[in-house]
Amino acid sequence: MSQALYTVIGDLVGSRQVRDRQGVQRALGEALDEVNRTRPVAQPFEPTVGDEYQGACTSLPEAVLAALLVRLRLLPLVDARCGIGYGEVTVHDATRTPLLQDGPGWWSAREAVQVLDGRRDAGRTWFAGPDRGPVNAFLICRDQIIDRLNERGVRILRLALLGHPQKEIAELEGIWPSAVSQQFSRNIGAVVESMRAFSSPQESS
Repeated sequence: MSQALYTVIGDLVGSRQVRDRQGVQRALGEALDEVNRTRPVAQPFEPTVGDEYQGACTSLPEAVLAALLVRLRLLPLVDARCGIGYGEVTVHDATRTPLLQDGPGWWSAREAVQVLDGRRDAGRTWFAGPDRGPVNAFLICRDQIIDRLNERGVRILRLALLGHPQKEIAELEGIWPSAVSQQFSRNIGAVVESMRAFSSPQESS
């Protein structure tokens, strides 16, 4: 069975330097479970080999959001980077875990990971697919903002992207709503709004 999908290949950054390897793998499993539970994935996100994981979505915004949610759930224990591709995916054996599959969709996602290998900056997300120029410009700017967040900021952003209102986020964090509002006004609000705009269909002029 073949289908055109937006594919995601992720791997953990610097995980071999973390002493608690079991904790890292547990955290990865929890992050992938959360994405599978909260987002409409086309293929479940699941670990593959070593510190890699993969999954697929039917739209680019969903793939971009899923990749980001995994990263935010893992920080600050360990960081993650993701290559996102697009193309036909052929599943040869759906009974195996992970699925036995291949195709241009996965080849392009691997290409995106290789681009990240060659970058000198701390890029964490790359897209190898149609209109990659503006998409990657967005991803570079977004990831730069996320790199400047503290631990609480990362948690607040993740909760916001999962759909929690600011008042509820304040209760979950045990802080005043005004403190959450300040975080939104500094940088989190920009990420949330940019992700919303990225997910919205373009309006015709």
